Amino acid sequence: MSSVYLMISKYLKPLAEVDAAREDHLTFLAGLEERGLSVTAGRQEPAVGGIILLDVDTEAEAHELIAQDPYVQRGLAEYTATGWHPTRGALAGYQRVRP
Repeated sequence: MSSVYLMISKYLKPLAEVDAAREDHLTFLAGLEERGLSVTAGRQEPAVGGIILLDVDTEAEAHELIAQDPYVQRGLAEYTATGWHPTRGALAGYQRVRP
């Protein structure tokens, strides 16, 4: 069974500052998706941060990847990592697929 890491962010700056860097952040996410490293991602409601579900082997790898996020590099957000083994629902039995 594959594990994934929930990367949960908290915005550190006002939403207007975060949104000014959003296009760069979305480009970063697209790159993760192209490499098969991101399962899904989205903003929390209310907009206080976001969640990225990374398909990586270790928490260290998750932190290494997320350090490249423009939000992190510009001091706009910080992330916590939570390892997870999906066992029920849409991701039950999730298996890694890399291009």
